[in-house]
Amino acid sequence: MKHFAPDRVAIIGGGPGGYEAAMVAADAGVEVTIIEDKGMGGSAVLTDVVPSKTLIATADAMRRVNASTAFGVRFGDSSEDKYETSAWADFSRVNERLLKLAQSQSRDIHQSLESVGVRIIPGRGRLVPPHNVEVTSPDGETQVVESDAVIIATGAHPRELDTAKPDGERILNWTHAYNLTEVPEHMIVVGSGVTGAEFASAYRRLGAEVTLVSSRDQVLPGEDADAAAVLEDSFTRVGVKVAARARANSAERTANGVSVTLNDGRVLEGSHCLMAVGGLPNTAGLGLEECGVDTTESGHIRVDTVSRTTATNIYAAGDCTGLLPLASVAAMQGRIAVAHMQGGAVKPLQLHRVASNVFTSPEIATVGVTQAQVDSGKYQADVVKLDLATNPRAKMMNIRDGFVKIFARRGSGTVIGAVVVAPRASELIYPLALAVTHKLHVDDVATTFTVYPSLTGSIAEAARRLHLHVLDPAEE
Repeated sequence: MKHFAPDRVAIIGGGPGGYEAAMVAADAGVEVTIIEDKGMGGSAVLTDVVPSKTLIATADAMRRVNASTAFGVRFGDSSEDKYETSAWADFSRVNERLLKLAQSQSRDIHQSLESVGVRIIPGRGRLVPPHNVEVTSPDGETQVVESDAVIIATGAHPRELDTAKPDGERILNWTHAYNLTEVPEHMIVVGSGVTGAEFASAYRRLGAEVTLVSSRDQVLPGEDADAAAVLEDSFTRVGVKVAARARANSAERTANGVSVTLNDGRVLEGSHCLMAVGGLPNTAGLGLEECGVDTTESGHIRVDTVSRTTATNIYAAGDCTGLLPLASVAAMQGRIAVAHMQGGAVKPLQLHRVASNVFTSPEIATVGVTQAQVDSGKYQADVVKLDLATNPRAKMMNIRDGFVKIFARRGSGTVIGAVVVAPRASELIYPLALAVTHKLHVDDVATTFTVYPSLTGSIAEAARRLHLHVLDPAEE
């Protein structure tokens, strides 16, 4: 049967899943229309990834300045006895910068799309059978965009508790965090997943007292246990308090701050509370059912590995699909959707190849098979974990926390997973992601030259130690 590629594609949502798909489709000569009601880039650029990682970058800059005395750096007049000082954050300037950066990134995306002929319509989109889109503009006017295929990339929004409704001033969700004009005196962060851990780390480095409410025994329950232990040790050292094995029943404003009541009866008093209890898909009111698009019990759109929904010529990408809530995954889903509808060669989405990062201090980066999967027996693997304390570059940089862990398939020596805990782990994971994606042998990694001294030297060293395991498994 001959494949008929669509001439017109409508995309609901201008986040990474939407705008990446639009760029690929436009380059293929397709007439593309994007419907977006908040601005190009979506929440990833405007209220989530870009601003939060910019805030974290500021916190890391403060960490490096405050730690620089260990390098012999001194502040002030050398004739005085007092040489050291503490950096402080001008929070109004910090937030002004990150919001400007987010808006600038949004404008750049908008201009890039227009330059390749993409039509951008401000407003909210709703599916109209079989695969058209009704757009409601900000002033309430409607129009129908006719299309041959649709990509839904509407993202997600912060989950809220009925007993802890954010007010944008004292009780916050992640979109409110940039309204603050001063560093919070005491931030209570509810939720110890990625978002909660990142904000807890950043606010503490920025000078706030921080209490992290964790419902589990371990901070970052979904991450590598060794990595989470390193982060918890770092939290303890810098003064982040962890209220473990507890959930927040409620959060209320008080005369001068907030009061958070936990399910074990404890009451935490602070100046602010950040609710980081997950996200919900933006799928309500999209007309999904009328077009035959199935959703899960959580409201996420069901998709396969090539981004197809259960309706013909309707695809979905990003956080609204409930796969991995990462901008990189959303973008890949969008690109795959366009490739599939065009009838080209398509590589289905393979989540085990996705490299992800937690932007705490230190960062935690992972790719491929996990320690939990090895421990459960799902994968047979040789594992080497090498602490960065032995790395000469790490010593020069005064890095006290971190490690490189590599998983190699037992019997073949193929690299199937890795964990890196270190400053800029998000950059260091890339060579290991290449190894996982292209099924490289540990010897391929071990025999590749690294710069001396460098943190990447520990990657090669871990691979060399794995080489011994591959030759003689009895040495484990």
